[in-house]
Amino acid sequence: MPGETSMHKLLSGMSPQLNDGRYVFCTLADAKLPSGLEIIGSFREAEGLTLILPLEQAQQAGLGYDYIAAWITLKIHSSLQAVGLTAAVSRALADAGISCNVIAAYYHDHIFVGEADGPRALAVLRALAQSQQ
Repeated sequence: MPGETSMHKLLSGMSPQLNDGRYVFCTLADAKLPSGLEIIGSFREAEGLTLILPLEQAQQAGLGYDYIAAWITLKIHSSLQAVGLTAAVSRALADAGISCNVIAAYYHDHIFVGEADGPRALAVLRALAQSQQ
């Protein structure tokens, strides 16, 4: 089943959900991963491998981080070809003074915001969805 591309349907039906836990972005200069990590996401850059994982696991593995995040999932199957969802979500959060890191996965978009901003970001995204109905 293909993902949704209609901006109106994406925004009105995104049903943002704040996931439990605290998450961090870490980087490894070499490709050797510590064993036993529950990696939420990863991306290879020239400088190293970026990992997104639960704070507790980063601490146990001795990995450094400088940003603790809350994780919000937009619970609508968005198409990777959809135009404007990232822009609309990041604009709404920016207008509220909330920085965000958006990651598009196959089924859903995921928003990482500063840990303290999680509940407020959730409220902003729910208001955005409501405004489209």
